[in-house]
Amino acid sequence: MSDAQDLTQATFDQKVIEGSKTRPVVVDFWAVWCGPCKAMEPMWNEVVAEYQDRINFFKVNVDEESPISMRFGVMSIPTTIYFKGGKPAGQTVGLVDKSELTGHLEKLLG
Repeated sequence: MSDAQDLTQATFDQKVIEGSKTRPVVVDFWAVWCGPCKAMEPMWNEVVAEYQDRINFFKVNVDEESPISMRFGVMSIPTTIYFKGGKPAGQTVGLVDKSELTGHLEKLLG
């Protein structure tokens, strides 16, 4: 999907919940079969490259890690959840354009 690291149930809390206490974290919930996820992939990769020095990016395959999806109420994909200070600080659902995504990232950094 992108250069963002894959998360599992075993790594989620350490990398996202604990990690977002020192640096913002963005998690992309996706699936291999998801058309909108595939459509967003090139833009997602650009954003990861532009912001990786200030934000940690991860991805969760909802088919392989469904308990994480259920934990955060992810019902549709793609869903992007933004974490700061150990908890969710916002989310987007569905296909979004680059300006909307970067707007959320700038807010997260603010």
